[in-house]
Amino acid sequence: MADRFEGREPDLTGPALHGFAVTPDDELPLAETTRALYVGIAGDVRVGFASGGEVTLRAVPAGTMLPLRAVRVAATGTTAGDIVGLV
Repeated sequence: MADRFEGREPDLTGPALHGFAVTPDDELPLAETTRALYVGIAGDVRVGFASGGEVTLRAVPAGTMLPLRAVRVAATGTTAGDIVGLV
């Protein structure tokens, strides 16, 4: 399959190039720093940012794309499910 964008340098405004399942954990960081999180099942998401800050995003609806640079999704405080990290 042809890829018209092959060879172009990815940037944060472009589409994601890869995704991975997120297992919330209070200690372990994500496999990669994300450009967005996709939330498949509604609930709260406790996020650790690349900046070092942390916040709980309350009542995130299912199907929401959260454009943020996350390094961790904490188990404590996270009730949402089917979370996917996009990079």
